[in-house]
Order: sequence, then structure tokens, then C-alpha cells
Amino acid sequence: MELVLRPYQPSDVESLVKHANNFNISKYLTNKFPFPYEKKDGEAFIQLALSHNPLQIKAIVLNGEVIGSIGVHQLADIYSKSAEIGYWIAEDFWGKGIVPLAIKEMLKYGFDTFDIERIFARTTHTNLASQQVLKKTGFIFEAELKDTIFKNGEYFDELIFGFRKHQLSKEQN
Repeated sequence: MELVLRPYQPSDVESLVKHANNFNISKYLTNKFPFPYEKKDGEAFIQLALSHNPLQIKAIVLNGEVIGSIGVHQLADIYSKSAEIGYWIAEDFWGKGIVPLAIKEMLKYGFDTFDIERIFARTTHTNLASQQVLKKTGFIFEAELKDTIFKNGEYFDELIFGFRKHQLSKEQN
């Protein structure tokens, strides 16, 4: 298994659309991630991913094929020492240990690239797999906000998990 995180390339659009066009993925993401996910969506996303300097979004590539995406986005103003991490992976690859590897690599990249002290992730209370992945990679549960997410006609609780820069050196020892 050759797993790589790398910048998107225009030629990734077909594999991106193939794997992103899945309701079971979109239901856990913001409304910016549409379903159905079409070629125009993939092209726009790749253009967005390549527009940031430094790079914020990387393709999760397995054996040469894009199977997901991961990003670290630094916040602004009084929140500037924090960044949000977001990710998704094709359903065929759920539960195979790929996302924890990608998160660990992206944590290192995020702390090395941005002037931040904390990387956090948000998920719904129903996304148990993402909660487990975050805990497995060293994220600590920080907060639960009741009924703050409205998606597909229903409310969800928002769970926030955080990872601090000082944890990175502890995790590597």
C-alpha cells in the first residue's frame, strides 16, 4: 500500500468525482460538499485546493489514485493560533487505517507550516467513526454544542476535538 498526501493535480478530477459522489460521505460534510458530486464540482475544488499559498488542502492518494482529501485551515483574528482540520475518504476505504495515517501526517504539516498552537476538528454526534479516528490520533474532546448543525432537514450536535502542538513531540517519542 503506497499512501501519499500531495497537492491536487487537474488530472485528479475523474478519481475525485468517482469517490466524492457518495451521499454517505456528503452527509457528514458541510453543504459546500455537494451531492451529487459532479465533474464541475471536482474541477472547482481542485482549483480552490491549488489556490492557497501555503497549501492547505492535499489529496489522499493510494496507489496513484485520489481516494480522499484532507486540509488544515488557519483561522483569523483572535482565533489565529488555531486551525481546523477536515477530511473525507472514499467509502471503500473506511476502516482500513488510512485516515489516521493521513491525519498524523497533516498534523505535522500544519504545525510546521502555520504559526498555530492548536488544530481542531468538528463532527456530528452521529459520526462515530470520525470521533474514533480523532481519539485514536490523539485529539482530545473539548466541547459538545447542542443542535448547532442543520443538515438534510435535521439538527445534529457538534462535537469539537482539539490537538495541541506540544502533543506532537510527545506522540513522536
